[in-house]
Amino acid sequence: MRTLAITQNITLDGSIEMLGEWFDPQAQGGVDNTDLLETLQREDRESDGFLVGRQTFEDLRGYWPQQAEDTTGITDHLNKVQKYVVSSTLTEPDWRNTTILSGDPIEKVRALKEEPGRDIVVTGSITLCHALIDAGLVDQYRLFVYPVVQGRGRRLFPDGFAVPKLKLLDAKAFRCGITYSRYAPA
Repeated sequence: MRTLAITQNITLDGSIEMLGEWFDPQAQGGVDNTDLLETLQREDRESDGFLVGRQTFEDLRGYWPQQAEDTTGITDHLNKVQKYVVSSTLTEPDWRNTTILSGDPIEKVRALKEEPGRDIVVTGSITLCHALIDAGLVDQYRLFVYPVVQGRGRRLFPDGFAVPKLKLLDAKAFRCGITYSRYAPA
C-alpha cells in the first residue's frame, strides 16, 4: 500500500493558512537553504503522486508552470508528477499529468493508496487534509516549521480534532531556521 503523506509548511503557532508573507517558495533555493532544498528534493524523488483540493490546485497551476527561472526543481517536479485534484466543479485541469477526482474523495483516495506506486503527497488543501485525517487515511505528517507566529489562520489540526499518539520518524533543523519533523501514527 502506498504511503499518504501530508506535507505542510506551518508556523510555530500551528497555522498552515498563508495569510502573511512568511512563506516564499522561490526562497527555498537560496544560498542558506541548500540543506532544506536537498530534503525537499529527496521527498519529491520518493513520491509519484501529488494530491490537492481544487483551490490549491488552481493556485499552484497559476504560479509554478510560469516559473521558467526556477532553480529549486519544484516546477520540474510539479510538471512531471501525477497530480490528483479533488473537485466536484473542475472539468478541465489544463495542466499535464492531472486527474480530476470527483465523487467521494475518501473512497477515491483509498483506491489511490491501493494502486502500485510510491508516496502520495498532499499539501495545502486544508479542507481535504481535515477529511483525510478524520478518515484515518494519513500515514505520515511531514511538517516544515517556519520561525514565525502568525497569530491567526486555519490549522492542520483544528480545535476538536484528536489524533492518536504520533511517533517521530525524522527531525532536522536547517541553517535558515526552518525545522522539519516527520511523524507517523504510533
